[in-house]
Amino acid sequence: MEQQSCLRDFTRYTILSILGTLGVSCYILADTFFVAKGLGTNGLAALNLAIPVYNFIHGTGLMLGMGGATRFSICKSQQKTDEVNRVYTNTIYLALIFSGIFVLGGFFFSRRIAVLLGADTSILEMTNTYLYWLMLFAPAFILNDVFLCFVRNDGSPQLPMIAQLTGSLANILLDYIFIFPLGMGIFGAIFATGLSPVISIIIMLPHWIRKKNTFHFVKTGLRKYIIKQDLSLGFPSLIAQMSSGIVMITFNAIILMLAGNTGVAAYGVVANISLVIVAVYTGIAQGVQPLISTFYGVGNGRQVKEVLKYALTTMLSISVIVYLVIFVFADPITTVFNSEHDLRLQQISVTGLKLYFMSVPFVGYNIILATFFTSIERVLPAHILSLLRGLVLIIPMAFLLSALWEMTGVWLTYPITEFLVAIFGFIIYRKKSPS
Repeated sequence: MEQQSCLRDFTRYTILSILGTLGVSCYILADTFFVAKGLGTNGLAALNLAIPVYNFIHGTGLMLGMGGATRFSICKSQQKTDEVNRVYTNTIYLALIFSGIFVLGGFFFSRRIAVLLGADTSILEMTNTYLYWLMLFAPAFILNDVFLCFVRNDGSPQLPMIAQLTGSLANILLDYIFIFPLGMGIFGAIFATGLSPVISIIIMLPHWIRKKNTFHFVKTGLRKYIIKQDLSLGFPSLIAQMSSGIVMITFNAIILMLAGNTGVAAYGVVANISLVIVAVYTGIAQGVQPLISTFYGVGNGRQVKEVLKYALTTMLSISVIVYLVIFVFADPITTVFNSEHDLRLQQISVTGLKLYFMSVPFVGYNIILATFFTSIERVLPAHILSLLRGLVLIIPMAFLLSALWEMTGVWLTYPITEFLVAIFGFIIYRKKSPS
């Protein structure tokens, strides 16, 4: 009975979490589709140069949300009510501080950031517009991530899923309205995306209005130990998102030299589809986090391992299906984003999809394993895995392989890096997993 209950909870939390994270990933995928249709290759290149900043904002929100909510679950399972409220309040403080930094950065430095990211004169204005408004909407993105994590860990996984999907569907609808009937161009794309987390937050308000929440905002100052816990436990989530941004910046710079704006647009197609797949794995990881943290908090190591096994089995099954679909349908998938029927864009993208997505099982394993270690307060292994895949290995690998095999080397960088990190992660797990 206990095993059946564990599997039932895993299925419930994971499915709802995947649906929710897919909703978030559609913020950018919808922009990619409509910008490609409405603004062509240059619009797609401008969007791709700006996306890494979204990764940093979303990564900050996930760091605070996952870090705070992990500690919240453990304290809640141990019935430490006062500590639960202090953790929540301090997490909100941090969210507002980081939001302010992004807003100031957008207000004063968006154009400089656009130039640093590689925007030339043909796409500078579009890139700057997208970045400016993206960073002004940072408070909505970050607070939405925090609320999603806390509400999910408060025993209400359905509401975050509904909130994320509603926000995503609104984004898709508004993208179409703003870009086509209203002719708002790149501003319409980012305005639709910025409104999505606002809508998501509004959808979650009943959790507070109906007083279903077990966490409350209380009078308390910034507590150093809570800040340290939030940042430490959430750091792998930040690195996971930052790695996507850093990889995109690095790849964009390399591809600009190898294949120009058309190559960057092709990479935009590959990278933004990758965001959807990563969202599925992130959904699995976020779905099992409350369960693993709760079982860990009450000392049930057997159930911790059982939930991890379910997560990895699900991930591997999805990975096989995903790669088969990508391999077989790479050409028609690319055509959807190639509104100008650019033959060079088509060729680069199709090759990229088939090579880049060889990484899917290793990416899924690394994301789930890093979240697993965070959920049981083993932050050092989680940090090591996140840093290896986000910074330490992938950047030098990108320069090395692109020098050897040009665009083929660029596409192979991601799967080779994730494979090496997965091997290292398996070794760490064998040594550091709870008994």
